[in-house]
Formats: sequence, structure tokens, C-alpha cells
Amino acid sequence: MTVQIIKRVVSGRRFGWLVALLMAFASLTPQTAQALLKINITRGNVDPMPIALSPFFANAGLSQKMARQIPDVVGADLARSGLFRPIDHSAFIQTPQAMQVGPRFSDWRIINAQALLTGKVDIDGAGRMRVEFRLWDVFAGQQMTALVYTAPSGNWRRVAHLISDAIYKRLTGEEGYFDTRIVFVSETGPADKRIKRLAIMDQDGANHHFLTDGSNLVLTPRFSPTLQEITYLSYYRRRPRVYIYNIDTGQQELLGDFEGMTYAPRFSPDGNKVIMSKSTSGNSDIFTMDLRTRKTVRLTRHSAIDTSPSYEPNGKRVTFNSDRGGAQQLYVMNADGSSIKRISFGKGRYATPVWSPRGDLIAFTKFTGGRFYIGVMRPDGSGERLLSESYLDEGPTWSPNGRVLMYFRQDRRNKDGSGGRTRLMSVDLTGYNEREIITPTEASDPAWSPLASLPGRK
Repeated sequence: MTVQIIKRVVSGRRFGWLVALLMAFASLTPQTAQALLKINITRGNVDPMPIALSPFFANAGLSQKMARQIPDVVGADLARSGLFRPIDHSAFIQTPQAMQVGPRFSDWRIINAQALLTGKVDIDGAGRMRVEFRLWDVFAGQQMTALVYTAPSGNWRRVAHLISDAIYKRLTGEEGYFDTRIVFVSETGPADKRIKRLAIMDQDGANHHFLTDGSNLVLTPRFSPTLQEITYLSYYRRRPRVYIYNIDTGQQELLGDFEGMTYAPRFSPDGNKVIMSKSTSGNSDIFTMDLRTRKTVRLTRHSAIDTSPSYEPNGKRVTFNSDRGGAQQLYVMNADGSSIKRISFGKGRYATPVWSPRGDLIAFTKFTGGRFYIGVMRPDGSGERLLSESYLDEGPTWSPNGRVLMYFRQDRRNKDGSGGRTRLMSVDLTGYNEREIITPTEASDPAWSPLASLPGRK
């Protein structure tokens, strides 16, 4: 998708410069007026900010439909973050047409709106749309930020997610995460004949489609940080193989047909390597493979099971889990396999560590007292916090801004074989905003894309 910001509006003044954005929407950092609103997202319990998302103004036809749909998608994005409470449209007093002159802030203060989104949609004869939005501080009575996008009208949902990201950043100071996708394992069929396919969707569940046909079992998909690629594990004739799948072309490439069992391949931060664990003769160690030369390097040599490696964002260290201490615990080592240190010391077993894209935390799965938890700790093992709890929670993946975790949850199966539903969940770092992610089928093994990783989507 090609989107252009054709004008940037700052404090009510227009600067007529042209910027074409093909992929790097994460670099969108509009200058803003010094408005009063700001949300502290590091507090343990945040009261959502009341925000009014007015239908956008449009003249006629298709643009009128999009004028309603775009703020609805923005509202759903912001509500899922747990930081915002969209105000019901029935409370609105001023119409979108009247707001073309400017907001009557007294009308919005009456309904306790702290922030206000207004906008306008136009579609030309070639089917390209022009979407303008403005974000207002209601109590201060001033504009905080505004941007104009142009894009093919079929890409209106992505424009809505870009607007959500801009609002989130202006009001929290953090990068948004709404212009992203989730790849996961779609599960159908009975427990003894499970069909598992790779599937992909926007982070809000829209634009869902399958990437594989289900003829072979697939596991642990992971995004490349730099390219439009996914690495995953698949069983071909009962033999585990590691593949790379190109999202743009739909082509897949066999990365390795390794002897023994291979687990959880994951890209290095620069996208040039894949790190994984490989088991031979009952012993599992961690290896890397250079994607250019296909050369493999062994990082650990231990009689224990070493698995689930994940790089630090700067590529200098790796976290993994191992039972080398007698029970499954978390460890950190240098990227060359040296200086291995245990970092988890709590009760129970720890697994599936994943380094935050911010570098400040490691997420993990914990099992203790017959229950599973998703938690986080600092890279030195301090500050452990548990964010979720259920019969089975597993497989955390980070949003690209490092503020939200997604994972999968499986319910207990009944004696008659019923139940046991598997679905995707998300929770923010406060632990107060846990939500189910709706998917067309049962789902497991989610992986969050980097920001703006897929330019061809809508």
C-alpha cells in the first residue's frame, strides 16, 4: 500500500511539504502543540481517558460510509488498549458538518470529553481517498495534532490504524502498535486429528486469511524484524523442517532439514540469522544458522534440554530456558554462547522467554501450583510480575512498542473430550487489561509483526 501525507498541520498552521510513505509508518512523529493532555501508561491502574470520536465529514457516496467506519475502527483500537474510553455517539451535540468551522468546545465539555477527534473524507474519480484528521484538547480548547493521508480507498482500514497510532503517541508519548499484524496457528478438527494452518490477520482481527493449506502440521511462526518473511516449523512426512515464508510472494523456502527434532526458530534482530534449538539423541542444544551461507553454529553444549532462545533487541545476548539446574528455568548468555547465567529463581517452572523490543523486560510462561501464568521480569531476573493466570496460558509475544503481550490460552478438556478450546489473549503490562482476540477458528502460537511490516495490506 502507498499512503502519502500530503500536508502536516501544526498548531493550526499548514506546512505544504510532501512525504511518501511505503513501509516505515513507525517513523511518523508529528510535531504537536503544547496541549495539556497526557496519559501515564506506567501506573498500575489507569482510568481510561474519555475521548469523543466524531464521525468524519463527507459530501456523498462511498466517502460517507468511510466517514463513519474510520472513526469506529480508531475507537475500537483505542478501547482495546485499555487507556481510552470512547464516548457513545448518541451523546454528541455538534454535527460533523458544523465542526468544519471548528469545534464548540463547550458542547464537548458537557459530555466530559477530554480529547476530541474530528476529520474529513474525500474520494476522487480514480478511487483515491483523502483523509484529514485533527485531535483536540477539549479543556484547553486547542489543537494537539493533525495529519492528512491519501491512499486507495480500499486501504481505509490501514489509514484508520495509522490515525490510532498517531493519537496513541500524542497522548501517551509511546509508539502505537495498531498498524501491525498477527501470524498464528489456526486449529480445527478433533483433538486426535488436529489440522494446524498458518494464518495471518490485522491486530484487530480484520483481513484474516490462511497462508498454508493444512496438509502439514505447522508450529511456532515468527516474523522477521526486517523483511516480509516468517520462519516456522513444519512436519513433512513426520520429519520436522524449518521454513521461511515470504508474505509478499507466497513462496516458501526450506531453511533446513535437520536430523533430530528442531524447535522454535526465531530471527536475529538484524534478520540475517535464525536461532533455534535442535535435539539429537535426546539432547537439545541451541544453534544459529546464517541465512546467507547456511552455516550453523552451536551455542550451547550441555546434557540438559536447552530450548526457546530469543535475542536481546541489540543482538548482544540471548535468553533461553533449560533444565540444567534440575528444573526448567530461564537463562541469559552472550550471543556467542558464553557467560551463561540463570535469572529465574521463583517457585515452579519457567519457559518460552521472549525479550521485549524495548530491551527492558523478558516475558515468560510459568507453571506452578497446577496453574499457568504469563509474566515478565528484568533481564537480571529482578522485578518478576505475573500478568495472567489460567488452566493453560503459554507462548507470549510482544507488541512492537513493548507495552502489550499476546499469548494463547487453552481451557480444560472435559472427560467426554469436549471443551479444551484454544484462543488468543492479550494483556498489557499493568495486568488489568486482559482481552480475548477473536479469530475465526481456534488459535495458538501468536507472533506480533514489527511496525508497518506489510505494505501490501489494507
